[in-house]
This record gives sequence, C-alpha cells and structure tokens, in this order.
Amino acid sequence: MNCEIFETSANGNTFKEIQLNNTNTKEEVSIAINPNVTFQKITGIGGSFTEATAYLLNKLSHAKKQEILNAYFSEEGANYSLTRTHIASCDFSLKNYTYAPVANDLELQHFSIEEDKNDLIPVIKEAQKISKNGFNIIASPWTAPPWMKDNNSYVGGKLKQEYQGVYALYFQKYLEAYKKLGISIWGITPVNEPHGNGNNWESMHFTPEEMTTFVQNYLGPQLEKSEFNTVKILGYDQNRAGLKEWVNTMYATEASSKYFSGTAIHWYESTYEVFPDDLNYAHFKAPNKHLIETEGCIDAEIPVWKNDAWYWKKEATDWGWDWASEQEKYLHPKYAPVHRYANDIIGCLNNYVDGWVDWNMVLDKQGGPNWFKNWCIAPVIVDVETDEVYYTPLYYVMKHFSKYIRPNATRIDFNCTDKALKCTAVKNEDSSIVVVLFNPTLSKKNYTINNKNTTISASINAEAIQTIVLK
Repeated sequence: MNCEIFETSANGNTFKEIQLNNTNTKEEVSIAINPNVTFQKITGIGGSFTEATAYLLNKLSHAKKQEILNAYFSEEGANYSLTRTHIASCDFSLKNYTYAPVANDLELQHFSIEEDKNDLIPVIKEAQKISKNGFNIIASPWTAPPWMKDNNSYVGGKLKQEYQGVYALYFQKYLEAYKKLGISIWGITPVNEPHGNGNNWESMHFTPEEMTTFVQNYLGPQLEKSEFNTVKILGYDQNRAGLKEWVNTMYATEASSKYFSGTAIHWYESTYEVFPDDLNYAHFKAPNKHLIETEGCIDAEIPVWKNDAWYWKKEATDWGWDWASEQEKYLHPKYAPVHRYANDIIGCLNNYVDGWVDWNMVLDKQGGPNWFKNWCIAPVIVDVETDEVYYTPLYYVMKHFSKYIRPNATRIDFNCTDKALKCTAVKNEDSSIVVVLFNPTLSKKNYTINNKNTTISASINAEAIQTIVLK
C-alpha cells in the first residue's frame, strides 16, 4: 500500500511531505481504520467568492492573481470543490447594490447583474478554467431588494407578504443570468443569517416558520416549474445553536420539507464549541438531507501580516469577546486561529456535516475591503500596492482537507487511542483512504495507522496537522 503524509506545523512545516518511521517505539498512538462502517457522503470543501476577494485579485498583477487562483483551484493546489457567493451585495462588497433597483417592478423587467460583471463573474470564470473537476457554488442573498421589505432598507426588516412571489422570481432571474454566462449555481439559501447581524449591514429577518412558508409556497414551486428544478435549497444559514428549532420547523411534515435539500450553518456561536448534539439532531431529523457549513472565518480581527506564529497562538478574539451577552461570554474565549479551523472542520465532519465552506478567500492587510468596516481575516492576504501575497497557515489548514477529501468520499469509522489527537477519516471514490490528524498538544506523538492487513508508522509534530493518504 502506498502512503503519503503531508504536515503543516507551528515549527514551520507548510504542507511538507513527511517520511514514515520504520522503527516502532513503545509510546505509540494506535489509529485503527474501519472502512466497512460508513457515515455521510462528502459534498465538498472550499471557500467563498466575494466582491472583495474578486476586486483584490483583479488589482494584483496577472502573475500573482493566477498564482492565487491556482493555489485554491488547481489539482496541485487546494483543489477546492465547494464554494459560496453572494446574491447582490453583502458587507464584503464595495457598496450596497441590488439586481432589482426599480421599485414595484413586479415582473423584474429591470433585473440586472451588471454590478457583478467587473470583478465577481470574471474571477469565478477564471477559477472554472483552472479547476479540472469543477466546483459547486452555493449562492446566498443577504437581503431582498429594499423595496420588497417592510422597512425599505438594505439592513434589517422583513420581506413583505405581497412580495414573496416576486422574491422567488428574483432567485430564478439570478440563476438564469448566471447560467447565460456559463456559471451554474448548485445551491441557494433563502437568505444569509435570518436572525440578522445586529442591524449593521445587509440583512433580512425570517423566523423558521416564515422561511419554511416562503420555501414551501413560493421559492420551491417557482424553481420546480423552471429549468432550475435541481438547484438545492438549503434552509436556515446561521449559527448552530439554533439548529433544533429550525429543523423541527423545516422538516415538520412531508409538505414543509419537500423543497428543502438540506440545512446551512455558520460557526460564529463559539470560538471552540462545535455543537455536536445539535449537528447530530439536525442530521437524524432528516438523514437524507445535506448539512453544510456555509460560512466561518476569523472575524473582528485585522490580519496579522507575514507572522505565521500568531496564527498558532491563543491571541485572537471574535465578535463575542466584546458583544456577546454575559451569559454567553463563556462561548467566546481567546483562541488560536489554526486550532479553531482544524478542530471545527474535524468536529463537523465527525458529526455528519457533508460540506465545509470558508468565507472570503482573499482579503487585504486591513481585512477588507468591506463597506461596513467589518474587518476579518482570510487564508490569503494581499498587498495590492506592492503586489505581495501572504499565504497564512489557514490556507494550508484548508488544503489539508480540501485537496484529498474529494466530493462523494464517504466518512468512515476509526478508533484512536489518544483522545488528545483530533482525527477524521474518509474513503474516496478511487478507494484511497484519507486520514486528517490534528495534534493540538505541545508534544510530538508517534502513531500507527492500521487498515485491514496494513500498518504504517509515523510521527506528528507538536501543534501540527497532517493529511495521510493511503492508496
């Protein structure tokens, strides 16, 4: 059996190939793989096309832009397979805009995606050219056009009852316009973050009942009678602690669940907690539906430039450090960005999540552009003035999962004797077995992986993540 091992570590390895240990040592961790016990099929892993990301890529030299797109989408790179984009503007846009600016245009005759043609669409098209096997796109609006809402604003408010049909048509028009340009959208969510974002940037509020009614009576039937009847509708699209209430409503009856292909979730509820009980509940409520992490990032931080060590240190804070209620502050302690990403992706995969999508792929040294100044960190940071690119350790963490865990892989069972090591395992369609191992401890660990009649021995550095590919 062929075996390849790649490691990224706090001591400086960046997706470096590691040799096997030929000598057994006593203090070994044993990892037993059981490919006969299977769980969910993987949809994909990747990041998001935002206007901010696309705008920055187009500001760089052609060579640097191609280098980054190759790093994300080529087989030699991270080979992203599942992505997300925004329908009209979000906070990581250069300004507020909608595709339907004319009020009471009930047939959406003035619908236009012109705003996306400068940066967003060309960058998606370039990524498509680079990706050998292609990638799926989930598209989410942050809000309906303001005139369809009870507050006539981009921020907050609710969809007016009389515009539910027009809002459903808005999605169809978007899918048509993108398809005309050669971009097929795989899935949509009715709105990003239906609980809102504190009324700060583009948002629109739905209760679980309101979103379910909209999908059941308007969006689902609208797409069903169109050429887009295979486009997936993913409900919810916010933090995991709200999952039970949402899936109970979405999947209450055959009629309410008919048009939902699954549930979309975000990670901002906590800097460390994966919410396994909620994820399991959502899965078992509708075992044949998707459960996809559609957004997570290092939020409320300005990027630390060319300092890998910071990303391994417990110095980052999130929005909740300042803004969470007193009774929820315990969910938002300081954290190490690499640890948060590795723990979360492994925790999600081990609890039935079938897709994991990072937020912005590229941001600048300020953590933007973002019209609201809601600065965040992306795995790749650029300086457009000097044409410099910084691949943070987060880029390599994402690559540890996306490069070898391919669409239609099946998560498989394993047993690891060291509970301090975080582990997940899948079997790909080509029969290769992929194990991702994260060692958050300060000690190097020797381990063996046993699969049927084959045993390999290796070691993982302190504070390191490894991808082990068994062929």
